[in-house]
Amino acid sequence: MTENGAVKGRIAFYCRILKVTRQGFDSYLKSLSKPYKYEFLVALMKEIIARDECNDTYGSQRMWEALVLLKEEDSGLSVPSQPTIARIMRENGLIQKKKRKPNLLTKADKEAQKSDNLLNGDFGAAGPLEKTVTDITELPTADGKLYISAIEDCFNNEILGLSMADNMRASLCVETLKAAVRAHPGLRGGVSHSDRGSQYTSAEYRAELEKFGIRQSMNSAAGRCHDNAKCESLWGRFKEELIYGRHKTENMPMDDVKSLVWRYFMGYWNNRRICSANGGLPPTEKRRRFLLDTIKAA
Repeated sequence: MTENGAVKGRIAFYCRILKVTRQGFDSYLKSLSKPYKYEFLVALMKEIIARDECNDTYGSQRMWEALVLLKEEDSGLSVPSQPTIARIMRENGLIQKKKRKPNLLTKADKEAQKSDNLLNGDFGAAGPLEKTVTDITELPTADGKLYISAIEDCFNNEILGLSMADNMRASLCVETLKAAVRAHPGLRGGVSHSDRGSQYTSAEYRAELEKFGIRQSMNSAAGRCHDNAKCESLWGRFKEELIYGRHKTENMPMDDVKSLVWRYFMGYWNNRRICSANGGLPPTEKRRRFLLDTIKAA
């Protein structure tokens, strides 16, 4: 017997040796001539992955949500269940890479006065700009370490403010806060949560919070990273999707790394990246729909 049973030979004997039924073998031969049932869907998944550099990290949940979002534009698109999407992705080598755990960076100032933990682990928000979280991470570059500070909205995971520098002094966090308030004046009156790092307990940073009428919230105790788990998750996803196995930032000029980070957060993350916590919507799209519903309700 040759490939695909083109020469019949002793079919019954071969089936017995391979422990398959003759009917099953015949069905297999017939299936070879049929087009793959999910051929169009696989092509669509590959197109979604090709749209952005980091989309190849999409797991089955986010891929399913991306397809559902496309269905809103094309009602004729049939999207199977999430478990089916997971199976199709496995069969076609489209499964995401495993994640790494981020390292903690900021260090607590044990002598400084601390603020209360106003969130107590509750990162849910009824609307935009009510609760935000902030933190610092770092990347190696050819010119030394680059420190990245961000403010994230708990409502839709949108990055409201982003600053970068070759140091992690309090001024870095102050610049992030100023940038966020300039772009989103509605932050006034909200709550901003951080760890107990010296940058956030500094008089300089607290003065800016007071000036903008923002209430400060801090982790319950030094080293309890789960109190600011939302920001830790942000950095973990950022590095897994953009850095690990993709860009060797230690060999890149600092200015180039800054551009890379800025495009990821302010372009991709905010506007195009599927976010499961948002019901499959990018952050700015969730905010847009919320504001539209608010106007209609009024």
